[in-house]
Amino acid sequence: MTFKAEYIWIDGTEPTAKLRSKTKILADSQRATTVTDLPIWGFDGSSTNQAEGHASDRVLKPVASYPDPIRGGDDILVLCEVLDIDMTPHASNTRAALAEVAERYAAQESIFGIEQEYTFFKGARPLGFPEGGFPAAQGGYYCGVGADEIFGRDVVEAHLDNCLKAGLGISGINAEVMPGQWEFQVGPLSPLEVSDQLWVARWLLYRTAEDFGVSATLDPKPVKGDWNGAGAHTNFSTKAMREGYAAIITACESLGEGSKPMDHVKNYGAGIDDRLTGLHETAPWNEYSYGVSDRGASVRIPWQVEKDGKGYIEDRRPNANVDPYVVTRLLVDTCCSALEKAGQV
Repeated sequence: MTFKAEYIWIDGTEPTAKLRSKTKILADSQRATTVTDLPIWGFDGSSTNQAEGHASDRVLKPVASYPDPIRGGDDILVLCEVLDIDMTPHASNTRAALAEVAERYAAQESIFGIEQEYTFFKGARPLGFPEGGFPAAQGGYYCGVGADEIFGRDVVEAHLDNCLKAGLGISGINAEVMPGQWEFQVGPLSPLEVSDQLWVARWLLYRTAEDFGVSATLDPKPVKGDWNGAGAHTNFSTKAMREGYAAIITACESLGEGSKPMDHVKNYGAGIDDRLTGLHETAPWNEYSYGVSDRGASVRIPWQVEKDGKGYIEDRRPNANVDPYVVTRLLVDTCCSALEKAGQV
């Protein structure tokens, strides 16, 4: 007897990496009790912007596995890191750098929730946009109901079910501000878990949409003009932040110190200046601010957090196309080091 393992990895396309996958047939004797028992595999890196043709072999190292909700049965999805043939992380492997930082600050117990916005397209038009024109202005679409305002719900529900069957930590879905634009949330989870699961949830989004003849994009500004962009608002806390408000303020202040605002923004996804304009519930990309209940700030402190005197912060700057391994690494590194220096751990 055999089973199918879909090996998934992140390629080297710039400025925004793409997901790739291929199927490995394994014998029942190769069924693993832990992901590290799954076999490594290889691929042609010259076809994924990860190698030159004269030395194209790259290695897939399994790092997480999930039940395959599409094929069902005993089949699995296998998320992989990309390695060079000397078994060191490939230059495109951003997970390895996150693992190092997460381990360094593990005692602070960082937790993340990431809100992944995306937009469905049917051909060259966002789903729900009429041919040769535009729909009514945004306003009624956000968390709306009805065929005149909601487009793609069947795909969204199928994607949600697939994520849940895969055991992913999906915590919610909602329709967003523009027609054909939706959001799902992953977390609360640890830095590596939330990042791994967001990548797999993205793969499942693309794969599920295939069956409906539509595509999904993480473009941060899929329609120019007076329409909201698509982000990946990133909610973050440490043990100290979940226990006291002083640590919340320290984290917010640390994100605005020196070169930190630009260090983060330049790594928060391609096209950041198209989305972070100061309009449509964003702060300008080149200014840093934080505030309570302020969706026009770079970082929002939820009103309930101020009231309770503890909780989490929301970094509203990351684009929908951000690499979750990068954004979680930057937030852990910046905030946890500041909290450590302040003795708030």
